[in-house]
Amino acid sequence: MPGIVIVGVQWGDEGKGKATDLLGERTDWVVKFNGGNNAGHTVVIGDEKYALHLLPSGILSPGVNPVIGNGVVIDLEVLFNELEALNARGLDTSRLRISANAHIITQYHRTLDKVTERFLGKRMIGTTGRGIGPAYADKINRVGIRVQDLFDENILRQKVEGALDQKNHLLVKIFNRRAITADEIVDDLLSYADRVRPMVSDTSLLLNDALDAGDVVVFEGGQATMLDVDHGTYPFVTSSSATAGGAATGSGVGPNRLDRIVGIVKAYTTRVGSGPFPTELFDENGDYLRSRGFEFGTTTGRPRRVGWYDAPITRYATRINGITDLVLTKLDILGGLEQIPVCVAYDVDGVRFDDLPVNQTDFHHAKPILEYLPGWSEDISTARTFEELPQTAQDYVLALEEMSGTRISVIGVGPARDQVIVRHDLID
Repeated sequence: MPGIVIVGVQWGDEGKGKATDLLGERTDWVVKFNGGNNAGHTVVIGDEKYALHLLPSGILSPGVNPVIGNGVVIDLEVLFNELEALNARGLDTSRLRISANAHIITQYHRTLDKVTERFLGKRMIGTTGRGIGPAYADKINRVGIRVQDLFDENILRQKVEGALDQKNHLLVKIFNRRAITADEIVDDLLSYADRVRPMVSDTSLLLNDALDAGDVVVFEGGQATMLDVDHGTYPFVTSSSATAGGAATGSGVGPNRLDRIVGIVKAYTTRVGSGPFPTELFDENGDYLRSRGFEFGTTTGRPRRVGWYDAPITRYATRINGITDLVLTKLDILGGLEQIPVCVAYDVDGVRFDDLPVNQTDFHHAKPILEYLPGWSEDISTARTFEELPQTAQDYVLALEEMSGTRISVIGVGPARDQVIVRHDLID
């Protein structure tokens, strides 16, 4: 079973990096197939904590080959800052391979992202301001800059000049900002060319050869299902395909190479940025979960919005992705609650919806229909088997499993890499 996709079930920050790390010792390749440095993975190894934004979390596992696929947009400054930070801590990053077809985030993408978001005012999306959306827009508009363009200065300059012809009109005439010169963009990008050249490969060929050889390849999705540009809470979404289908297009392998789809889901729900969130909490329970779960963005530091577990969202994500296994994270954070509400359906103007309403307006006005499950007060962080959990914690997991439409194979009971309960192996 060599091809394993890891995707977020909710709005991101579910702990996908930890799931990838859990597979690390038996994984040969880890591929990031979408997004950029607009999302982060926090991985705890022993006493060391690593916050990754652009790099695949598999780069932390000895012997694993990390890959940045063609579906990713790359900020070169961020890339080398992350690599240098890991090298300074004694990690070997020399195995990193980058698709020649991946697109590059430039200065004008970051500038446009920030000024456009401010221009939207109350209608803002809640982007990270890191240029992700504008870079993907250029990709779709066929005026993007790819990694391979760094190695031909004439082509690079032509593409930058073509992109700036339009963008400078926007910056100067609409947003009252200064024009950006082609020279400053070209000079900046060329300054990375020699450093990035040894990392650049035909990663589609590498990955298909690896799968043919029987290697275990993990495809690591950024963001999550509810932020997918097609299947998420549009327009409050990211600009890439964050679902399992994106693993094929974002890495250059066929969908028949994907054998297992692992969905990562928190024992409660969080999101960052604007958009509908039916189970969102504005009371002391929300403060309790945010504080205990340290719910602040790895990349932005923004406080996350917090709510109860949403079973219809998990069922939706299971269907959209074809999820075979769930990894339930942060179960320990719920400790100390006398009872734990779970959203089992929605009420929209008196009409019950057991699944997500197809109409975004209905979803925006949806109120959660809650069931209340008994909580527990015991510390579960040392549990390593399902039977070691308090009975009410076991019952909570089993109830979520029944509501969610697929099996819960792994349970996270703390931030460290060994604080997990494995009910079903994710590879065998």
